[in-house]
Amino acid sequence: MHLRTSDLAVMTLGFGGYTCNWGTHFCGLYESEAERDSIMFGFLAQGLRERELLVCCPDEQNHDHAIDSVCALCPDTAHPDPESFRLPCPQELYHPQGFFSPHDMLKAHEDIWDENQHAGARNVRGTAEMGWALEKIPGIEHLMAYESILNTFIWGKTWISICLYNVNRFPGAIIMKALQTHPFVITGGGIFENPYFVHPDKWLAEHAPEFLNALH
Repeated sequence: MHLRTSDLAVMTLGFGGYTCNWGTHFCGLYESEAERDSIMFGFLAQGLRERELLVCCPDEQNHDHAIDSVCALCPDTAHPDPESFRLPCPQELYHPQGFFSPHDMLKAHEDIWDENQHAGARNVRGTAEMGWALEKIPGIEHLMAYESILNTFIWGKTWISICLYNVNRFPGAIIMKALQTHPFVITGGGIFENPYFVHPDKWLAEHAPEFLNALH
């Protein structure tokens, strides 16, 4: 299956034989660790083969073995250096100051992109397990505003993001909002254009108008 989302070059996702265009934001829904690993580690292993910039934020319990799990899928590829494979923990990436802020997250993404452009303009693959968002972190009520805004950041860039949600842990209401803020969904071993997606202009105007200025 090929998902055409822009005029950017086609890339291989690294699982299921799927390809898509760069500039895509996926909601990955999974039920088992094996399903999560197939998506996350397959996606990153393909990026390692392609010598892309990888940004991975796994749950705390998966953090220490993430790189080994990726490298095991491509043993003939050189082990990545810390600048090529960024592995922040959830607190470091999402709430380093003790609270979650969509504006701070957008700034963090912009910094990664600008630094990468100056260092050689590699393609970027980002993926994160979202289990940390079940914690009572100040500002977490703005998570979906961030997810919505992230679309406008990614569109037009050689960047792919996959946000992974365990459907056995997240309430259905949160899963539905995650679907509203991601144009494509990975579920049940397939990839689909998401019929529940709402364009950021419309979604933010209805649910989080205080963040509309982040789109411009």
